[in-house]
Amino acid sequence: MFPIKHQNLILRPFEARDADAFAAAARESVDTVGRWMPWCVADYSAATALEWFAICDAGFAAKTACDVGVFDANGLLLGGVGLNQFNHQHKVVNLGYWVRATKQRQGVCFRAAQALANHGFAELGFGRIEIVIAEGNAPSVAVARKLGAVFECYARNRLVIHGAAVTASVYCLLATDLNF
Repeated sequence: MFPIKHQNLILRPFEARDADAFAAAARESVDTVGRWMPWCVADYSAATALEWFAICDAGFAAKTACDVGVFDANGLLLGGVGLNQFNHQHKVVNLGYWVRATKQRQGVCFRAAQALANHGFAELGFGRIEIVIAEGNAPSVAVARKLGAVFECYARNRLVIHGAAVTASVYCLLATDLNF
């Protein structure tokens, strides 16, 4: 199952040794990632990263989430990608992704999302992957579209970002849509 190797990326669960790198990636990305993901703050610490890793491990164990790190071939942490909000009854899951600021606009997010979406369909048995994107987050929309996801609707007050409810675009990806 893991690691997943795909187009010069390695997707694997986070390990304690990744905490400093994760914290550094978060801190460098406050202006880009932090705009859309409130956890990404200027004082993000290795201790906070370890807390996140424990949540990721618990999600894996409970079969409710699959959040992993994205690394290059040399082991540099590039970001994270996750399947979460598992709905086993209806075979629906949510896909999220982020890439550190210095590695954005290089196709990393697309390739990582592509690999994990394929895992969600082929290995986890989901039939539908949703990508919910805050209004104005054009880079995430571009990734969703490049994946082959289909825009379905605008959902009012769908996300809360920095304490404010915001409209989000809902995209749907089926296995037959996935661009490889």
